[in-house]
Amino acid sequence: MRKMTMVDVLVVEDEPRTRERLASIIEAHPGLRLLAQAGSLHEARKALAAGLPDVVLLDLGLPDGSGLSLLDELRTKHPRAGTLVISVLGDESSVLRAIERGAGGYLLKDADDAGVVAAIDQLLAGGAPLSPSIAVHLMRRLQSPPRASKAEIQDIGLNGRELELLKLIAKGLSYEEVGQLMGLKYNTTTSYAKELYRKLQVHSRAEAVFEAQQLGLVGSN
Repeated sequence: MRKMTMVDVLVVEDEPRTRERLASIIEAHPGLRLLAQAGSLHEARKALAAGLPDVVLLDLGLPDGSGLSLLDELRTKHPRAGTLVISVLGDESSVLRAIERGAGGYLLKDADDAGVVAAIDQLLAGGAPLSPSIAVHLMRRLQSPPRASKAEIQDIGLNGRELELLKLIAKGLSYEEVGQLMGLKYNTTTSYAKELYRKLQVHSRAEAVFEAQQLGLVGSN
């Protein structure tokens, strides 16, 4: 992180717990200063009118519109502000649209605290931070067709329960909520999830959703 200069950060995230977590990461770092928090596009625009940040941590799915529209505004009106998208959406469409609209980097929400700080540091240094799984998947996307064949999908071998679970977590539901809808105990739900991850060859919920979107098993949001 840059020394002798405080980096002002605006956090734009509608989910309260995630917003609080990101804010706490900023407040805990001696080189970062939390300029403001916003839970919507409206609040973000008010915060930008009050003071220009060095970095914007931006979620794409906001209650009053897409974060992509804020990217357009930042690129046009505040080009010096670096923007780091932090989203649960890891599909290539979301990533490419965000980058095309001016995002300087893209992290999945399962990035740990150190990863968020490192990404901000890289962004300020002129880099383009990407979650490792996103970088890998983008490379695959550029090197191969966007959809797997039916035979490849069948080879994965998901059963009905696993596919149902996959579709529910793709909607953003927690394991507790999934268990309630599927009539399963929490431990059983997590067991299904582990087997699902193994079959998809992924290590997190975000990667599982991304792979499912790539294979056409669930729709892109």
